[in-house]
Amino acid sequence: MTKVVVVDDHAIFRSGLKADLEPDLLVLAEAATVEEAVAAIAEHRPEVVLLDVHLPGGRGGGGREVIEGSLALLGEVKFLALSVSDAAEDVVSVIRAGARGYVTKASSGAEISAAVRTVAGGDAVFSPRLAGFVLDAFGSTGIAVDDELDRLSAREGEVMRLIARGYSYKETAKQLFISVKTVETHVSAVLRKLQLSSRHELTRWAANRKLL
Repeated sequence: MTKVVVVDDHAIFRSGLKADLEPDLLVLAEAATVEEAVAAIAEHRPEVVLLDVHLPGGRGGGGREVIEGSLALLGEVKFLALSVSDAAEDVVSVIRAGARGYVTKASSGAEISAAVRTVAGGDAVFSPRLAGFVLDAFGSTGIAVDDELDRLSAREGEVMRLIARGYSYKETAKQLFISVKTVETHVSAVLRKLQLSSRHELTRWAANRKLL
């Protein structure tokens, strides 16, 4: 059984989706807001989160914010974005945050079930039209950006994204379940490796490379 948490702010859609998922997918919990989703993921630690892109609550970041609030579990928990939207900015936003795939709500229960299994197995999956958006977005960053990111450890990358998005050291520490002192150490290392002198420069660096 693949363990799943379903996150969507429409109860009728959640019920319909649960009914349409194939029997080998076990829904552990449901959530309707950013806060409920982050709490459910932390409590149940599913293999896959079926995540609506547009959610109420939090800071208004929707599905992206849920992923950011679960950064400490990335890898253990995989995110499959599910939305009525096929807008390029929505697709790229959640993929940059850490989602492993993106399918539209027009997909059938069998198609979504297959996508969940694919993501649970460690592969990425996208509705056909959306794959081009992802290739364009990530191809446009270029090799030089990959080289710069490769200088950072996985944890430094997590800290970098949160700090660049405006999180305080204390907020970052809470999100990643580490101490403020550890955050400070990671930020210093990130700035040194990227040859930047301040958090403001880091934010500009990340924004220019569409990493926010």
